[in-house]
Amino acid sequence: MKDYTVECIRCGASYPKDEIVYTCSKCGGLLNITYDYAKIDKDRIVNAKGEGVWKYAVLLPFDEHTIKPVTINEGNTPLYMSDRLAKLIGVTDLWVKHEGLNPSGSFKDRGMTVGVTKAMELGVKGVACASTGNTSASLAIFAAKAGIPSYVLLPKGKVALGKVAQAMMHGAQVFSIRGNFDDALRVVRVLCEEEKLYLLNSVNPYRLEGQKTIAFEVAEKLGWQVPDRLILPVGNAGNISAIYKGFLELKTLGITDSVPKMTGIQAEGAKPVVSAIKEGKAEITPEPKPETIASAIRIGDPVNAEKALLAIRNSGGVAESVTDEEITEAQLLLARQEGIGVEPASAASIAGLRKLVDMGVIQKDEKIVCITTGHLLKDPERAIAISETPKEVDADIDALRKVLKL
Repeated sequence: MKDYTVECIRCGASYPKDEIVYTCSKCGGLLNITYDYAKIDKDRIVNAKGEGVWKYAVLLPFDEHTIKPVTINEGNTPLYMSDRLAKLIGVTDLWVKHEGLNPSGSFKDRGMTVGVTKAMELGVKGVACASTGNTSASLAIFAAKAGIPSYVLLPKGKVALGKVAQAMMHGAQVFSIRGNFDDALRVVRVLCEEEKLYLLNSVNPYRLEGQKTIAFEVAEKLGWQVPDRLILPVGNAGNISAIYKGFLELKTLGITDSVPKMTGIQAEGAKPVVSAIKEGKAEITPEPKPETIASAIRIGDPVNAEKALLAIRNSGGVAESVTDEEITEAQLLLARQEGIGVEPASAASIAGLRKLVDMGVIQKDEKIVCITTGHLLKDPERAIAISETPKEVDADIDALRKVLKL
């Protein structure tokens, strides 16, 4: 078995690889997976063959020679040079990595391929999660691929229908919880403990190991160079933590010589991480009633907040919030300037970039990568609501010419 350690980021307590554990039983801290980096040949990363998450198996917590990954070819998403958008916003070097082009339509596939593979290794009887939508869709798909039952808890009336449809279509048992996401997560954690199901929310450290491969792909696509700044939406705060870890590992191995300024963007109605950063607090104050049109980041008590605060502060980054109106403007802007269609939460990274440039926090000559986390079709109802209504016209060329704006 590969030499790695599961340990608490707070007190340093370690746990066996075959123990199902999500947080430290001694202090309640979050868990992290670390490797004996001195034994890892960096050339196996730089010269790795293949594509996607499992291309980087040398830095995943499995024996590369015996592992049978549960995979649907996730990862290897495009990194777009976005010159038109850059010019409009007022920067010179802007890239957008579109995680919405993963198989299920969101970045969650990266974590789920590793998480469900670990579930199979542990021999659990099923997998479960609470979700704002994307996690449930991804969990259902990977569980179907693995041939194991899946159970998802969704806050009633708060999840985009495209995501609910995915979970249902792929055979998950779906439960609509009268409460918000934080309520659903609280309940599902108890369910998993009592019914011996494997929890695959981002509090599970194995899931974050898959998500860190975003950092590897960004660096590789840029010629093993690191951007000055990486901007992404923050909901449950696992992704910003995971990507930071990925960049740290590249630096530790001597592949790169720096980490980007990790910049987290939250919605104005759900911004506990932003508030903690701006107020210099070591812990967040949960938002009891989070509200935003960006349902994927409508989370008031992110479980990975402690890791996210460390990632932002240790990298010299910042956190900022944006309004629903700013998110909507950014969603339209990205689609119409660069042809990249994303769900509302994804557009928070672009909205945050615009705001931070206007504030003078981001310099125009920085090399910037924005992460967009989910596809436009995850929330088609919102896309229709913010776009112009189709014009009804007779099937006649003269009638059509009258309404055309040529």
